[in-house]
Amino acid sequence: MIVTFIRTFIVFITLIIIMRLMGKRQIGEMQPFEFVITLIIADLACIPMTDVSIPLIYGISAIFALFLLHQLFSILEQSSSLIKRIISGKPSIVINTNGVDMLELKRNNLGVDDLIESMRAGGYFSLDDLSYAIFESNGKLSPLENPNRSDDTNSISILLINNGKINAKNLELIGKTKSDLVDFLNKNDANLKSTEIMTIDGSGRVYLKVKKKKYKICTLKFEEKLKW
Repeated sequence: MIVTFIRTFIVFITLIIIMRLMGKRQIGEMQPFEFVITLIIADLACIPMTDVSIPLIYGISAIFALFLLHQLFSILEQSSSLIKRIISGKPSIVINTNGVDMLELKRNNLGVDDLIESMRAGGYFSLDDLSYAIFESNGKLSPLENPNRSDDTNSISILLINNGKINAKNLELIGKTKSDLVDFLNKNDANLKSTEIMTIDGSGRVYLKVKKKKYKICTLKFEEKLKW
């Protein structure tokens, strides 16, 4: 028991030193290679602490080797912008003045739901609340608020159409049918196949983004205010 305690103490001190040398970034600010190295270090640290049959120096050597690998990657990143893009990727503008860029979302293996979730975390509940949104290489969303952002919205927006596909559950929630939705799209010079995104809030305010066109804000009328 005393041996395990001493080994744990030594590994803990080693990890503290290594993590301090690696820098002060928080988990959410790490580049992909830094996150991977941190996970491996955490796994390696557990083995020598609990298995006394493994020499402690083996675990410490492996942790130190990963630290050197981290330093090497950091130097390579700083030496060339091309190498930096290869190792860590590059920021992606997923919302611009024309609306949501579906191609950029796809390139980053993201969906509209992922974008909406990230926006909500930043206090934005409608896709037109932002003039620009950038997914940084560390996965963090950097928003630029739309100066013409509407303050009249008192409910969150829900997704009705995602890349030409209707969300049946949300359509039922607003009490409309597929034919109602198709008629609405036709009145706004769109069709189901060409519609990339359509959201609606509780007041009937619609965000409509059609392929190769700038998004538009319109209204879908209801007999009474929507609630959810």
